Amino acid sequence: MLRSSICSIIIIIVLFSQIYGQQKNEMVTVGKVDLKKYAGLWYEIKKIPNSFQDDCVSGTTAEYKLREDGKIQVINSCTEEDGSRNITEGIARINDKESNSKLGVSFFSILGWRPVWGDYWIIGLGENYEYAVIATPSRKYGWVLARTKSLSADQMKTIDGILLKNGYDPGKFETSRQQD
Repeated sequence: MLRSSICSIIIIIVLFSQIYGQQKNEMVTVGKVDLKKYAGLWYEIKKIPNSFQDDCVSGTTAEYKLREDGKIQVINSCTEEDGSRNITEGIARINDKESNSKLGVSFFSILGWRPVWGDYWIIGLGENYEYAVIATPSRKYGWVLARTKSLSADQMKTIDGILLKNGYDPGKFETSRQQD
């Protein structure tokens, strides 16, 4: 009886330490994002599958345009099964003006009011803005974007390291198909 009680206590301690350890594994965003360099067209290289992209079969892109009011116009597009382009427009706002690495993105508007904002944290960025690793603090969503339709094996290895460092399982990301 004593032995089983001790085993139960040890199991509970191990479980709590794992849960607590995961919560302490805070996400680290990049130090500084130059929004002028970040603006432009990005190709989706990998993503954690999500319901709002279920209809996308290839050619997923994100385009960012700086606005005069300090916000960013977001234009996401992809090709659907029937060959048509699905285009979704939204707005991003900078939530951390010191680094520009934490943004909020909204694709839902009621008469100009945006009640729903999603986290968009930049946790990885190539030295020349050739790739970006996008995360959410919940780790439910994640994307790897690039200026080109593919990245080298070395770049992907670096990106996998960034994902691991920030508490992601790179195996949960699926490769996105780009058109030739």
